[in-house]
Amino acid sequence: MRNLIVRLFVNAVALWVAARMVDGIALSGAFWEVLLVAAVFGLVNALLKPLLILLSLPFLILTLGLFTIVINSLLLMLTATLVDALAVEGWWAALVGSVLISIVSLLFSMLLPEDQHGPGWATGPE
Repeated sequence: MRNLIVRLFVNAVALWVAARMVDGIALSGAFWEVLLVAAVFGLVNALLKPLLILLSLPFLILTLGLFTIVINSLLLMLTATLVDALAVEGWWAALVGSVLISIVSLLFSMLLPEDQHGPGWATGPE
């Protein structure tokens, strides 16, 4: 459960950074709305990204994995369509925003300790 909450906050921070740095991305509303956007973004990624990666496997092989940037951009645009608090204006904003979100998420994953057993394992009180 703690891992899920940490990932939610990392997504929220990454989306907030992208909204601050990319002109075509805007987050509106209170902090809880940013958390809602992060939750929807995480849910969209968890449900659709594996399927999209499987369907686009030939493109992923041809581009040596760079096609995942396109997939991430599409998922960011889909999240903006589903949640009113996020606005993405155009393809290039989504592309730059998805790269920035990936970089921020990578930096956080390098800084935060990873649970040895992965999500879902009961490790007891800490």
